[in-house]
Amino acid sequence: RIDAHQIKGLGPAVANLLYFVHPTIVMPFNTAIVKGYNAVTGSNVKLGKWDHYLSMREGCLRLNAQHRRLLSNDMGALAGLLFDIGSGRYTAPPRDDDTAAIRGWEADLEKVREESAAAHKRWVAERESDASHTEIQGWLRDLGKSLGYGVWIASNDQGRGYAGGRLGDGCLTRLPSGAQPGLDLVRLIDVIWVEADGSKIAAAFEVEHSTSIYSGIVRMLDLALGTELGAGVSMFLVAPDARRDDVRLQLRRPAFSRVAELGIRYLPYSELGTHREAIGRFGSGLKPLSEISHLL
Repeated sequence: RIDAHQIKGLGPAVANLLYFVHPTIVMPFNTAIVKGYNAVTGSNVKLGKWDHYLSMREGCLRLNAQHRRLLSNDMGALAGLLFDIGSGRYTAPPRDDDTAAIRGWEADLEKVREESAAAHKRWVAERESDASHTEIQGWLRDLGKSLGYGVWIASNDQGRGYAGGRLGDGCLTRLPSGAQPGLDLVRLIDVIWVEADGSKIAAAFEVEHSTSIYSGIVRMLDLALGTELGAGVSMFLVAPDARRDDVRLQLRRPAFSRVAELGIRYLPYSELGTHREAIGRFGSGLKPLSEISHLL
């Protein structure tokens, strides 16, 4: 009855709505899926025709039943595959009687698998990097509190999950007023320790797990040279032990010629991890951190 109204675009809309109600027996319907289905099966389904959709649905049910071990019980995985083929992301498998095309398709498929594996590896590395970065910020947060400082966490990291809560839990909600001139960048410094009376910044920390140190150095320069509170602030780059030479090499760039004036110190992960609990229990002020870090 709906088809009898011949309303342009209504068929795909109805099919997509029905898919969400009955995903095991109804197939989504759009241009890319139709193109993908035609490429895989050699059919000539037209998007705007309801009877064409019903024939495609029957074919998709057969395909899904035949390859269910590789797909899923509902039609979502098959719809996604056909969409990717129809949108040009993947090439449709060739017909059984075309040996040369099959070999070419298998080579393309292997390339896609390698690219997907590489993308997954990068994704895992990025997640691990984020987790390590957050963990080090958490160490510095807890250590700063133990030493009696107020702690500021970078404004874009305060909501990150850490130790069953948020990284910004129990931390300062605003920086000292003297930091206002360069506030936009200063508030993005990974961790800042503020004197207990809130009068000035005692130390600033940039955690550089695996990326370029440039943005972190620029934020420290903004704090040191662009605010009223920059003078006398102890600054630390906190990074993996193996990155020390890389950090020094990056700091030799002419753009960072004034960095030497800041007295930035390199604090390796291993030293912080080994000594943070003892410093938190028995330490006082910034001297213990100076003793386990190195001037760059």
